[in-house]
Amino acid sequence: MNTGRHDSASAPDDEDDDYMNMTFADPTPVKETSLQRTQRLKREARARGIIKSKAQIEEEEFAAREKALSTSMLDDPKAKKNKGFAMMAKMGFTGGGLGKKADDGQGKGRTEPIRVSIKEDRSGIGLENEKKRKLREAAEDRGVKAVKMDPLEYRDRVRKEREEARAEKQFFAAQRTVERMDDEASIDEKKDSDNDAALGSPNSTKKLRSISSRPLKSIPVLYRGLIRHREEQERDRRMRYDLEQSLSRLPTYEDDHEDLDDKKALGKSRTVYATAEDLDEEDEELDEFNALPIEERLKQVLQHLREKHRYCFWCKMAYPDTEMEGCPGLTEEDHD
Repeated sequence: MNTGRHDSASAPDDEDDDYMNMTFADPTPVKETSLQRTQRLKREARARGIIKSKAQIEEEEFAAREKALSTSMLDDPKAKKNKGFAMMAKMGFTGGGLGKKADDGQGKGRTEPIRVSIKEDRSGIGLENEKKRKLREAAEDRGVKAVKMDPLEYRDRVRKEREEARAEKQFFAAQRTVERMDDEASIDEKKDSDNDAALGSPNSTKKLRSISSRPLKSIPVLYRGLIRHREEQERDRRMRYDLEQSLSRLPTYEDDHEDLDDKKALGKSRTVYATAEDLDEEDEELDEFNALPIEERLKQVLQHLREKHRYCFWCKMAYPDTEMEGCPGLTEEDHD
């Protein structure tokens, strides 16, 4: 009875699989379709076609260098197959520094690799140290100590320079406005009919038409410098133009029977631009005005616009009366 039971109980055990010695076949790889292959090739082509910047290349090189320096060759499984490492292992090398071992069992040799210092410029080695040494010796000879710049002082200086440059632009714009409004207030409606008649008469064929300029000292000092600068530029331009024309013009002769249109067509009728007579003279009043701070000069120009023309430079409008009701004030801060 017991024997039959034992046989019947052991029969299922023999049929059980041995999981410890079981082997599993590798799964069949999924075959890549033509569409997937086309997409993969496109991705690889796009990746190869991307041109890396210099910063990206340097960053990748730095990462690869650090990874190589921080990884020991002895930790690499391929190093055990290296013939040189095998020879050193036979001689008793197990890792660490080379040389005679100390009391702690470690060699006295270097364990960390030498760091790489990349030189990015084309100057010689030690040039920077030589420059620093010369600068230090020159400073010691002069007895000058290096003064550290205060960041707040630098910011204040830059801010002040920007404010002055902005005030200069506003001053030039205000000067042009004053000049235009003064000219509109004093328009002379008399035409140059006498000059035209003199040019049309047969007895004055050799006269040249001229455009005269009034003396600079008769112009208000508020925008005299603007007109003076303009006159100097016009004079230089006309001198260059006349010089070019004189070098390229062919010899001509005077004909009494030619009228004004013929002379104009032949280039014989020239316009003479007469600059101010006192253009080359010194102007002490203008020099004193230009010596004032830019804020003061701008204030005087704006005050002239308000008093004479009832015009606000910041509002960009003229008021009907001297009260100028609705204008916040004289300065730009009043209009904020």
